[in-house]
Amino acid sequence: MNSTTRILLTALLCTAAVACSKKVKEEAPPVDTTPAPVTETPPATSGVYGPADLDTDACLRQRTVYFDLDQDVLRPEFQEVVGCHAKYLRDRPSSRMTLEGHADERGSREYNVALGERRGNSVSSAIQANGGSGSQMTVVSYGEERPTCTDSSEDCWAKNRRVEIIYTAK
Repeated sequence: MNSTTRILLTALLCTAAVACSKKVKEEAPPVDTTPAPVTETPPATSGVYGPADLDTDACLRQRTVYFDLDQDVLRPEFQEVVGCHAKYLRDRPSSRMTLEGHADERGSREYNVALGERRGNSVSSAIQANGGSGSQMTVVSYGEERPTCTDSSEDCWAKNRRVEIIYTAK
């Protein structure tokens, strides 16, 4: 093979290699343009909560927030409920609520009263973060003194680790 043939063959192979190594343009995955489902239960038809909604709106009827053992952190499944109650307070500035913190029977009386207060404050903070006014809320702790269940089992204790939302004026 002479040098001219060798050069032509090398050039041909390089051209073929360059042609075969074409960059593939990556396409972005299709964007989902469907609207996200609305999680907040709509209030009365006007969009503003009224006094009757406390008894008729499914979200507002849920007035108990449960907590894990020795915890005062609001669980994710109660964020929507807290949001509904915050909206009610925004829509009804004359309304007032008491947040009653509770604990199960384990722990000392003093510890459980403090834990119940922290739980009540946690719900109060979440309501305020959603636009509710702190001046519309009062936090009270009963610790272990007002159980909803008196058995000594995990299921029963879980029912007692709670904050009850009590409306005092409509």
